[in-house]
Amino acid sequence: MSWDDREDNTIYKVVMNHEEQYSIWPAYRENALGWSDVGKSGTKQECLDYIKEVWTDMRPLSLLQKMEEQTEG
Repeated sequence: MSWDDREDNTIYKVVMNHEEQYSIWPAYRENALGWSDVGKSGTKQECLDYIKEVWTDMRPLSLLQKMEEQTEG
């Protein structure tokens, strides 16, 4: 049986960094430095579905801010 064939019973949480980029992290583990909880947890697929729904613009926050500055100036 390969690792992919095993049932994943891990509860995950959705985390976000300062650039408003999303990821998932096992709920039982402390967040990596620079990442904070967004308040969603569940199965891996539930968390990935949530990210797909809310992360509609994958450009980093710093890029969006730079682009906004250029359009104002």
